[in-house]
Amino acid sequence: MGTYAEYMCLAEKPSGMAGVFAKKPVNMSYEEAAAAPFGGLEALHSLGKIDIQRGQKILIVGAGGSIGSWTVQLAKLYGAEVTGVDHTSKLEMLRSIGADHVIDYTKEDFTKNGQTYDVILDTIGKSKFMGSLKSLSENGTYLNANPGPFGGIRRRLTPNAGNKKIISWTGGYTVKNLLALKELIEAGKIKSIIDRRYPLEQTAEAHRYVDTGQKKGNVVITIRE
Repeated sequence: MGTYAEYMCLAEKPSGMAGVFAKKPVNMSYEEAAAAPFGGLEALHSLGKIDIQRGQKILIVGAGGSIGSWTVQLAKLYGAEVTGVDHTSKLEMLRSIGADHVIDYTKEDFTKNGQTYDVILDTIGKSKFMGSLKSLSENGTYLNANPGPFGGIRRRLTPNAGNKKIISWTGGYTVKNLLALKELIEAGKIKSIIDRRYPLEQTAEAHRYVDTGQKKGNVVITIRE
C-alpha cells in the first residue's frame, strides 16, 4: 500500500490481506485481473452486508469509479433497479454496464429530486448524510463505503432514523469472496472496466489522472515482460 514495484515478496504462508489471492480468471488478461480485486471485493462485500434483494431500488454514489463500476454490475446481477450518480463524462459508460438510470451530479442533487431508494451506497464519501437519509424509503439502508474520519461519530450522533438502517463499512478481503468474484467473472456475468493503462515508469502521471476525478472504472499500471 503506497508503493509500486515489479516484484513482491511474501511469506510462505502469508496472513491478512497478503494472504488473499487466487488463480487469475481464465477469461481475463493480466491487466483485467489486476483491476478486479479491490473494487470487486469492496462491491461484493458491501452488497452482501446490505443483502440486496431483487426489485429493490439502489442508488450508487460514485458509480463510475473502481468500486462503483463493480457495484453497478453486481446490483444488476442481483436483480436491483440501479441508479448511478457520477460526472457527465461517465454516464454513457454506466448505461453500458447496466445502470437503469443515471444522475449527473454536476446538474442535479439526488437528495432534492423527490425520489426515494431502498438502498443508498456511497462508494466515495461524497453524499450528504442527512439528505441521503431523507432519500431512503421507510425501511431503507444507507452504507458509506468511504465515511472518512468523522463517519462513525456522525452516525452515533444521528437522531432516530426510524426503521431506516445505517450500516458500518468493513473490508471484505477474504479468499472466499475472491473465489466468489472469480466464479462470476469466469461465468461472464461481470467484468473489469479499464479506462487507461500506464507503464510502471509513468505511475505518477497515472495518479495525476486519477486525481482529476474523471477516471472511468479503473486505471492500471502495466509491467513489461
